[in-house]
Amino acid sequence: MADSGARVIEDSNSRIRKRVAVIGAGIVGVSTAIWLMRDGHEVVLIDRSAPGEGTSHGNGGVLASCSIVPITVPGLLAKAPRMLLDPNQPLFLKWSYLPRLAPWLIRYLGNGKAEAVKRRATAMHALVGDSLADHQALAAGTGAESFVVPSDYLFLYNDRAHFAGDAFGWSVRKEHGIEWDVLEGKAFNDYDPSYGPDLTCAVRLKDHGRITDPGRYVKALAAHAEAGGARLVKGEATDFAREGGKVSGVRVGGETIACDAVVLATGVWSRALARKLGVEAPLESERGYHLELWEPNIMPRSPVMVASGKFVATPMEGRLRLAGIVEFGGLEAPPSRAPFALLERNIRMAIPGIAWKDKTEWMGHRPSMADSLPVIAEAPGLGGAFLGFGHDHVGLTAGPRTGRLLAQIIGGTTPNIDLAPYRANRFQ
Repeated sequence: MADSGARVIEDSNSRIRKRVAVIGAGIVGVSTAIWLMRDGHEVVLIDRSAPGEGTSHGNGGVLASCSIVPITVPGLLAKAPRMLLDPNQPLFLKWSYLPRLAPWLIRYLGNGKAEAVKRRATAMHALVGDSLADHQALAAGTGAESFVVPSDYLFLYNDRAHFAGDAFGWSVRKEHGIEWDVLEGKAFNDYDPSYGPDLTCAVRLKDHGRITDPGRYVKALAAHAEAGGARLVKGEATDFAREGGKVSGVRVGGETIACDAVVLATGVWSRALARKLGVEAPLESERGYHLELWEPNIMPRSPVMVASGKFVATPMEGRLRLAGIVEFGGLEAPPSRAPFALLERNIRMAIPGIAWKDKTEWMGHRPSMADSLPVIAEAPGLGGAFLGFGHDHVGLTAGPRTGRLLAQIIGGTTPNIDLAPYRANRFQ
């Protein structure tokens, strides 16, 4: 069945109005839809599930403007084997998956050199450096504003020497103008007395933010888009219709949804459809875990990254969400038990005496590119096809800016940042 809906028209201001199919209703896809509609385009939002129920639901909830340093830093390659064998380290591997993972993993670890890290940091700072303002601009007038809360963001260390061990990452942040102050002893305790005696040094970054319920936030944004005229389609996009070297539709089940442009924003599931657009994306799942502690007796003042365990603890509506862990094991394997146990051990060490009424567990898939940079570009193999995926740990943080950039290039506006680092053909 073909959908012969509206096609390119010219409005009264001589601006081209396109019909754009956005595949993926997570934070990147929904952000793209809203910015496209604000620019006057018609939008069809396609997802196999409801909006905000995938990776966007389960993230750490921090608008982490400082998160420009990738996981792969100098020294990681030497540490990784020991980390994989230590149940108290936040790195896990399903060993049966290693043969399939190995080619990607070699490329991924190969980007741990200092110069590669600095190039990635420059590109990521352009995407996430104003994340709080980006989310506030996206949410304005949508009914989702209350989920966006300005806050500090703290990195917690055992002591000053422990902090000094992360000097390389902090030096990279400093090069990009990121500022912080260090709280120790009484100053840290006065700021937030939640933490135990093993954590004596906090790095406080101001002008960050948090989302108090990421899943509901994305759903509220999607509801706003639908109320404004976007069509929501629940189904699996499987291919693209082509006409004259350009995209003319998206195949969803037995229907071809006509469009003038398409955006692929399905996170780690983007690889197969990207291949149909001529893009071979070295994309892998970084399986992430979260543990939510409902009605805890101790609630931290601000979201924190506990450096020793590489996990985030974020105050949310009615609960404290613990998120982190990297596990490589592909898309099909069930969740492992060890990461949940590690998150619980870690929060008990960080906040002695913490108790809660109930807990919930979640595992999802971060979309990680081999060079830790997303793809934000037009596909070189088909006119009118655009890509926005691969944000690894900062999909929520970078979602609104990514959506704005995609809307701009679809509408023919030149963005004010260099898009070359995110080009689709950089691996070919």
